[in-house]
Amino acid sequence: MNTPTITSIDTALKVYYSHSEIGNKEINMLFGRLSSATISRLKKAAKSEMTNRDMLSYRMYTVNTAVAFDVWGLDVADLEKRRKKLKELELH
Repeated sequence: MNTPTITSIDTALKVYYSHSEIGNKEINMLFGRLSSATISRLKKAAKSEMTNRDMLSYRMYTVNTAVAFDVWGLDVADLEKRRKKLKELELH
């Protein structure tokens, strides 16, 4: 899947750990301002995988955060490692 670039590692980790499900607001925080068509495409891919995993959403317009990150190729462990390295190099 062609996923937009995240706005920052910190933002991605904050969204991941703060929300069990995400909607348009959180997706825009994660990737920056996106068109409604792009957001719809991202959520549709996540919803499809949720269906494959027999998962339901709490709300109609949200998707499971962990599934979404997985489908969108956002590796939380890798993001954490990169954030840690930036702090070690005092670049954070």
